[in-house]
Amino acid sequence: MSPRVALLAGGVGGAKLADGLYRALPQGELSIIANPGDDFELHGLTICPDHDTLLYTLTGLGDRQRGWGLAGESWNALEQFGKIGAPDWFRLGDRDLALHIHRTALLKSGGRLTEVNRELQRRLGLPDAPILMATDDPLRTRVRTPEGWMEFQPWFVGAQAKPEVLEVEFVGAQSARVSAEVTEAILSAELIVIAPSNPLISIAPILAVNGVREAIASARTRGVQVIGVSPIVAGKAIKGPADRMLRAAGLPSSPAGVARALPGLFDTLLVEESDLTDALRAELAPLVPRIVGAATVMHDDDARLSLARQLLQAASDAA
Repeated sequence: MSPRVALLAGGVGGAKLADGLYRALPQGELSIIANPGDDFELHGLTICPDHDTLLYTLTGLGDRQRGWGLAGESWNALEQFGKIGAPDWFRLGDRDLALHIHRTALLKSGGRLTEVNRELQRRLGLPDAPILMATDDPLRTRVRTPEGWMEFQPWFVGAQAKPEVLEVEFVGAQSARVSAEVTEAILSAELIVIAPSNPLISIAPILAVNGVREAIASARTRGVQVIGVSPIVAGKAIKGPADRMLRAAGLPSSPAGVARALPGLFDTLLVEESDLTDALRAELAPLVPRIVGAATVMHDDDARLSLARQLLQAASDAA
């Protein structure tokens, strides 16, 4: 019998594992808690990049080569933005733009972010609307670089994540409250999974929301396991700046660095099996109670599903 799973996820790695788990589990048994820290406003529109990457991945509508946006997209609006002097550094495709326009209209008419995004999920082919916003309140990641503080998307997309990150903060975290849907998802979960996402800018913003850590702690008192997948393979991030950010934070670019970035969170950590040396086991021993080697590189659909099944088996073995 499959467990009911709550998955904390952000970025492309998170979306890939979400896709594997969504196919491995019966419908309605997976709740995906999306990173809110990447959300921002552009052209007067509310844009939720991590939610939308999850949405497009799970529906099969996404551009698999880029890892974000829609397949077969056109770029007429983006071209026109440039011509009229509007910001064009963030690549919004024409069909993607329609989603942001409609989301913003629904929010302006009084809709709550979680409810609005779940309606978009149903419209695009996810009847159980499994993707939940960690909070309906504004929470925005920003980073301090040698040039000063930058909002997340201008740093990540506009500057291509090149400036060194000296510090990360989550603006609005003090007042951001966990959504009722996320509280219910965590408290009813039989397994909590931390995706192979950047621990500092994809998982940490979710944990910064008031009530999320408390809900996880409450679930653990019932014996619910927290299982994570390391996003670092052979000392490098599969995609994105996680390796550089860990080093800049004074942490090793390794599964041990991930564990140190999220102290006390994992009961089990899945690590790329080819990396799992005796030395790494020894380094992880004081940080994580249980280490499992697995094939964690999700290079195609089969690999996504395989990792999901390996993770579920690891949870079953530890039960």
